[in-house]
Amino acid sequence: MDLTDARWRKSIRSGASGGDCVEVADNLPGAVAVRDSKDRQGPALVFTPAAWRSFLQVVGER
Repeated sequence: MDLTDARWRKSIRSGASGGDCVEVADNLPGAVAVRDSKDRQGPALVFTPAAWRSFLQVVGER
């Protein structure tokens, strides 16, 4: 998947250093991409928006 137009963001709780974070791009048509901020040129996991919402729901319950 082409992630050229991805607008990456991270949690405001991640701190000022910017390392050790998970970044999410949810501006892509039909996809949500997730990557490691320490390896921005590395691989990204890509989910459907429905799968991403399900993941967030489960995480929010814990």
